Amino acid sequence: MVAVVLHLAGGIALLTWGLHMVESGLMRAFGASLRRVMARSLGNRFNAFCAGLAITGALQSSTATGMIASSFAARGLMGSVTGLAVMLGANVGSTLIVQAFSLDLSWMSPACLLTGVVLFEKGKASRLRDVGRASIGLGLMLLALSLLISTVQPAETAPAVRTVLGALSGEPALNAVLACMLTWAAHSSIPVVLFVMSLAKLHTVPLDIAIALVLGANVGSALNPYFEAAKGDDRSRRRLPAGNLLLRGGVCVVLVTLCSPLARLLDGLPGDASRAIADFHTGLNIAIAVVFIGLLDPVARLLERMMPAPAAPGDTGSPRYLDESALPTPTLALACAAREVIRMSEIVETMLCESVPVLLANDRRAVTHVASRDDAVDVLHDAIKRYVTQVTREPLTEEDRRWASEIMTAVINLEHIGDIIEKNLLEIAQKKIKMQLSFSAEGTEELLMLHRSVTGSFHRAQALLVSGRQQTAAQLIADKQALRRLERSARERHLERLREGQPDSLASSSLHLDVLRDLVRIQSHICALAYPLLEREKAAGTTARV
Repeated sequence: MVAVVLHLAGGIALLTWGLHMVESGLMRAFGASLRRVMARSLGNRFNAFCAGLAITGALQSSTATGMIASSFAARGLMGSVTGLAVMLGANVGSTLIVQAFSLDLSWMSPACLLTGVVLFEKGKASRLRDVGRASIGLGLMLLALSLLISTVQPAETAPAVRTVLGALSGEPALNAVLACMLTWAAHSSIPVVLFVMSLAKLHTVPLDIAIALVLGANVGSALNPYFEAAKGDDRSRRRLPAGNLLLRGGVCVVLVTLCSPLARLLDGLPGDASRAIADFHTGLNIAIAVVFIGLLDPVARLLERMMPAPAAPGDTGSPRYLDESALPTPTLALACAAREVIRMSEIVETMLCESVPVLLANDRRAVTHVASRDDAVDVLHDAIKRYVTQVTREPLTEEDRRWASEIMTAVINLEHIGDIIEKNLLEIAQKKIKMQLSFSAEGTEELLMLHRSVTGSFHRAQALLVSGRQQTAAQLIADKQALRRLERSARERHLERLREGQPDSLASSSLHLDVLRDLVRIQSHICALAYPLLEREKAAGTTARV
């Protein structure tokens, strides 16, 4: 009995891991394209339903589709009704995968494994490698199904198995809870439903118990996206998973009480028990979609009342100081804009201070966290530019025109610094992690030294934004020259290490030089904040001499 349970657990684990490989491989290869498909489906609920079905068919995971839809809805790119339609389509899409695997595809397993290994090995750092990963996952899923069937066949006659199944035969609710827990643990209903089909095909469980298990698997599949969305503080992210759980889970809970009549109905259909279970699983989700797709508006309103979006001031990307009522008074409005620029500089400062340490640490999660802050920088960049443009439409004094120009200069350069950090330094960090590279101890110390110099200059630039002192502006220009000397010295020492043949330096040379280049570019944008003040002082001095 222990050996049978162990083999069953191993087979389900292999099936789940294969599904994970298919999902991750296709997401890496075509994730951007799939997101574009979803973005184009925002017009109406029927397009959204079809998009959810198609994306789930590609990723072989309704959970992944649900998380993409939830992220769109949380960012305000997708309404609740459209998002719920995507979830309904995802539910149907996952059943079509079960239908495909219900066919005799055992011959495909070695072909998928062979093709996947070839593509994975040949497609170094390319989309082919990710497609190969997905092909290997598909082969493992087919192999796991064969293993499950071969394990279940002799287990059918085992006395212990018959005793356990006999104890559960009259408890549809208990069977549904068991399947729900298995599906939640596997993060997918596909392996659980396929396992139930293999049990039904060999008559190891009666049809009514198989139906209860399928209903429980559907509830468990709806639980996964909800628990994933519940990890954050933003309750609005839970709307779509909660709506899906309410519709899909609610129907399944009701149907658990009708397992025996449903079994009699399915027993009269052509085909074996395995085909009947696959058709029931598909028919259930199609019926839920047909019944509820026209009733999504009241469901969406209920979810929005129960799970409101967080207040705007809590969003770091929303402007806080751009007071529209101050626009008729240019001096006051420019003071509001300057205050928002200081806040924008604080976000950029955090990105700058964390960028190189994160790059050196090879921490993928930290890289993603730093990169996400650039979204707030972009939002503030656009908002401040629009606000100052509105201010300049009013008659301004010469001093206010100059102030507006300095604010625009600061905003543009801060945004450029954020872009260099996100699109260059953090891209280098991703490459370094992917290629498992490390800098030499000397190279690491040189990068940290340059980074300290650049962050020191940035802090001076922040002081300049507040004080407007000419001495601080002159110090920034001196910092630029000092950094040039440091960069030149670091480059020469790096080339010396290459000549000596140091392994770490040889492997990471291009990345090391790119980091040096990007730090110099950031320093240039920092110094650009000083030029307007120096030009103003120069002009004032010339006027005085005249």
